[in-house]
Amino acid sequence: MPVSSRAPHQQNTGSVLDSAADAQFKKTLKLWQVVIIGLAYIAPMTVFDTFGIVSGITEGHVPSAYVLALLGILFTAVSYGVLVRRFPESGSAYTYTRRAINPHVGFLVGWSSLLDYLLLPMVNALLAKLYLSVMFPEVPAWAWVVGFVTVMSLINMRSINLVANFNTLFVAIQAVIIGVFIYLTVRGLHSGEGLGTSWSLLPFADQGTHFNALVAGATILCFSFLGFDAVTTLSEETENAQKVIPRAILLIALIGGLVFITVSYYIQAFFPNMERFQDQEAALPEIALYVGGKLFQSIFICCTFINTLASGLASQASVSRLLYVMGRDNVIPRRYFGRLHGTWKTPVINIAIVGLISLSAIFFDLVTATSVINFGALVAFSFVNLAVIVHCYLREGCNKTLGDKFKYLVLPTIGFCITAILWLDLDSHSLLFGGVWATLGVLYLAYLTKAFRVAPPSFIAE
Repeated sequence: MPVSSRAPHQQNTGSVLDSAADAQFKKTLKLWQVVIIGLAYIAPMTVFDTFGIVSGITEGHVPSAYVLALLGILFTAVSYGVLVRRFPESGSAYTYTRRAINPHVGFLVGWSSLLDYLLLPMVNALLAKLYLSVMFPEVPAWAWVVGFVTVMSLINMRSINLVANFNTLFVAIQAVIIGVFIYLTVRGLHSGEGLGTSWSLLPFADQGTHFNALVAGATILCFSFLGFDAVTTLSEETENAQKVIPRAILLIALIGGLVFITVSYYIQAFFPNMERFQDQEAALPEIALYVGGKLFQSIFICCTFINTLASGLASQASVSRLLYVMGRDNVIPRRYFGRLHGTWKTPVINIAIVGLISLSAIFFDLVTATSVINFGALVAFSFVNLAVIVHCYLREGCNKTLGDKFKYLVLPTIGFCITAILWLDLDSHSLLFGGVWATLGVLYLAYLTKAFRVAPPSFIAE
């Protein structure tokens, strides 16, 4: 029988931090705010950051890799929507698998998810360092990381609504600059640049296209969609979460995917190969320079910094809430992780911890960081699809009609199989770091459950 560790209610004596028993999030978020936070998390302009790397892997067919990644994400997005209706709580894949399968599996999925959630704010700090170092090479790179993390953390500590409001502005700026970029690209194509036309199938495929290369590219690009699942951690701060969150999940995945495919198409048409670039990993400044000139390059880099700040705010907000739910369950120390600020109702300690981890951007490189992130994401995607089959199709018995079988068996099975294909192309860095992290999780779970003889602690009795 699962162990419940709900603490008895205690009178709030004015402490700055509320205990898990006293603390409650404020339900203030609406659909458009959740979608904006998810889009900010996805960071539409990320397409420029990874383009050089993925173009090399796919031999010049980045749009097709995005199509494959989106297909896999949409099936999994449906599974997230199904589960959030059953369990409208924060915690994302951790909560869904512990409630739908069992607490041990839930802990290990949550632990693995932490790997990508914890590192994504760091990736945004790393990108900010790359951009700002290009603009201001005389400033030490570590100074940009420290400044970025400090601003991101202070905004997140104050209010989730403040994060939503900032991200509304940031996403609007990104939409404008993407529109200008596409206009300049089309003008350049009609002037003879690249393929010399704005309408061609060559960015998607040609006679030399290799499917395995596209799959390998899609594996890298999966991390671009992580925002669609991260908004499930905001369930306890969203009005009517059982309806709003599933809608938001699909909207975020679809809007993000369409932006990625469209933008990558025009970039690939303008740059059919990567011969013009000195550094494929940091091709963004050169892309902006060749398309729009020096002035546009400066404006573009400023906007990409805004893009990383928006994504950093959203990703830090999400992981701090996952840590809070795991702390509230006392699977990680509640006295540190399971607390909210008495006035702001935000997990300030968790936000500060994520900020400290993000400072590791001073030492990481982009390829290693993005590859490591995908391990945790694919663990979460795999088990969320399985959770739908176990909980809805088997446990609840939603298997009588053709519609039920399609929704609760066929769709999650397809989502799982697509995710399994992505697993096959995960690189060695991701498998190594992810394997070590998962092993640590198993050892900690063994300690927590007395060699698996009891269930992990739980804030809510199962």
